[in-house]
Amino acid sequence: MVAPTLTSDNPGLEVLAEVAKVLSSGRPADERLAEVVAVLRRGLSLRRCRLWLRTGDGSRYIPITTPDDEKQVPGYANAVSAWVATGPHRESVAGATLLRLPLVHDEAAFGCFEVIIPQGRHERIAHDVLVVVAQMLAPLLAAHDLSQDLVSEVALRTRELEAQRNFVARIIDSLPVGLYVIDRAYRIRAWNRKREAGTQGVSREDALGREVFEVLDRQPRDLLKLEFDRVFTTGEIQQMEMDSLATGEPRHYRITKIPMRSDDDDISHVITIGEDVTGWRQAQHRLAQSEKLAAVGQLAAGVMHEINNPLATILACSEALALRIDDLPEKERQAQQEYLHIVDTEVQRCRRIVDGLLDFSRPKQSSPKARVDINAVIEQTLFLLKHHDRFKWLTIDRQLGDGLPQFPADSERLVQCFMALMLNAMDAMNSRGVLTVRTHRNPQRADEILVEFIDTGTGIRQEDLPKIFEPFFTTKQQGRGTGLGLSVAYGIVEEHRGRIEVESQLGVGTNFKVFFPVG
Repeated sequence: MVAPTLTSDNPGLEVLAEVAKVLSSGRPADERLAEVVAVLRRGLSLRRCRLWLRTGDGSRYIPITTPDDEKQVPGYANAVSAWVATGPHRESVAGATLLRLPLVHDEAAFGCFEVIIPQGRHERIAHDVLVVVAQMLAPLLAAHDLSQDLVSEVALRTRELEAQRNFVARIIDSLPVGLYVIDRAYRIRAWNRKREAGTQGVSREDALGREVFEVLDRQPRDLLKLEFDRVFTTGEIQQMEMDSLATGEPRHYRITKIPMRSDDDDISHVITIGEDVTGWRQAQHRLAQSEKLAAVGQLAAGVMHEINNPLATILACSEALALRIDDLPEKERQAQQEYLHIVDTEVQRCRRIVDGLLDFSRPKQSSPKARVDINAVIEQTLFLLKHHDRFKWLTIDRQLGDGLPQFPADSERLVQCFMALMLNAMDAMNSRGVLTVRTHRNPQRADEILVEFIDTGTGIRQEDLPKIFEPFFTTKQQGRGTGLGLSVAYGIVEEHRGRIEVESQLGVGTNFKVFFPVG
């Protein structure tokens, strides 16, 4: 664009001189642009003076050096591209002239100069001045545009990277596992929130940058280093399981160490994931227990009738012989009676075993369930047991909670379950001691009722705890039990969608915890 000639008698020269002075000052570009607009508005009585610049991605034009009340220009933002494409443009608007001049640098339009000039004798002068000013502003605005684009691009990329980092960090923090990452120098480079709330409770700020051996000081340094070195050397995922009492209760953890490779395929870091699998392990144990019970049931179904028939025959013969010994001499009669008593006792014992097996072999019918009061079931069970000879020597401590919700259950099956647990407690205390029966809501889950049977007996060895619900397993003396009572109780609790947990300490006693869902 060629600038018009301005003679010395042209009043626009004063405005141009002032604009040139402002542009040549060393002030920041934004301040110079704002001052130029102010000079033009004042010197040429302009009703509008806007500078539009194209954004870095070329998607739109935005107004700069514009008063706040004119920042929003309805309908204009999408039209500026067309103005720039058509070149200089002028039209009459309400007694004034609207002038639009493209801002061009290196033969490329990057903006638009938009003004409204009042009509009058100075209109032509203002037009000529503005054409020159547009040419003077183009280099400055181009440089300003480029620098702003660069700054904006850097800021945009920084924000995107920060957002991506925050997103990945939120994902890692949301994982239900403890996770940390170490580098080749064994220094911690990542430490998620689950690790902060873990058994050692080390905050991220205290962990990052430190050697892992300083933070995880409960584990032997040499052993932990060996585990990391194995991953760095072999590049293979390492997995192990461990038990811990750090929280005060037994927990089971699965620890997985995963190699992290850099671009050149070298292993630069090791990711360690610690997962609490206590619930999973307990579920596996319950599943295995259920499978054992099912296997016993299938076995019993095949042999129970074959055993019952000869037992009935033996018992009938024993009774027939008992009727015939009255004619024998006294000494021989006593001997025969003793033998017959042994036969009768052992037959009855075999029958009890078969009856216990029948509990597993019979198909589990969905017995009718009604809403029951757990405390009433406990009282009913205690009422039946009070007539038991050995049970009379126990001290019963009732701690039955108030206001417990009723839940659907087969009360007769619950009585059978509770009776088995309390008779087991009686045997553990050898008929002397305190049996505490407690009912309350589960403190960890409001939708469960917890029934506890706490005895002061001899306790159960830790190595025996996983086996106590297995059929025929018993620690009682010969002839004191069939080893089926707890198995039956386990099956009944499972029928009611509940579970049993056991805590025991030798010489102190045992606590059987039975959980029932109330929903």
